[in-house]
Amino acid sequence: MARRKLIYEGKAKILYEGPEPGTFVQYFKDDATAYNAEKKAVIEGKGVLNNRLSEFFMLGLAGIGIPTHFIKRLNMREQLIRQVEIIPLEVIVRNVAAGSMAKRMGMEEGAALPRPIVEFSYKDDALGDPLVPEEYIIAFGWASQQDLDDIVSIALRVNDFMSGIMHGVGIKLVDFKIEVGRVWDGDFQRLIVADEISPDSCRLWDVETGQKLDKDVFRRDLGSLADAYTEVAKRLGVLPSNVTHAPTKPTLIN
Repeated sequence: MARRKLIYEGKAKILYEGPEPGTFVQYFKDDATAYNAEKKAVIEGKGVLNNRLSEFFMLGLAGIGIPTHFIKRLNMREQLIRQVEIIPLEVIVRNVAAGSMAKRMGMEEGAALPRPIVEFSYKDDALGDPLVPEEYIIAFGWASQQDLDDIVSIALRVNDFMSGIMHGVGIKLVDFKIEVGRVWDGDFQRLIVADEISPDSCRLWDVETGQKLDKDVFRRDLGSLADAYTEVAKRLGVLPSNVTHAPTKPTLIN
């Protein structure tokens, strides 16, 4: 078998050249990182869970008319995706004060916000992904005002979908981040959801107990990250309910 061409390797995923022009193969690693990779570990089965969970959410978004880069899942750790021009921003939607926002604003973690708040951070690990205002984004040419309006609209629609799905299985969607990319049909541009949506990119709390079911488990040494992600997958029906640990073999249901 010919060796695949490596396109990009990040902290949690690897992109390879796809089988057709305009496609990539996205591979989900077991690596866990926090605090801009100052804290690292390998969590067996994490990549399998995130691959399957991201597929679940991307298909759900497509089902309500929100375009994504997802084409299909290839195997336990890989999915076929569209090649997109990534806008160099993390788009953060917050429903509850937590993490850096609670610290920055002097708010008690868990305080409900009056409405969902959309923030932008510039994707640059060396700078710590700093928050940036819309004026910076437009001035530096990362996106136009129309792009930003469309991105906010997409982010809030994703929030509505994700909040509803999570509430239905007893999970509070505290916040999440997405990335948005451009695809071109001739001179016509479309914005689509890219990267991934998984517990790596969300804060998820149990509605009844407040138990954290996201990467804060790893950040704050609160227990087993694999168990937390497995619990999310089980509640969403991505894993059979009798699974008690992160899968390392092909146990995911279709």
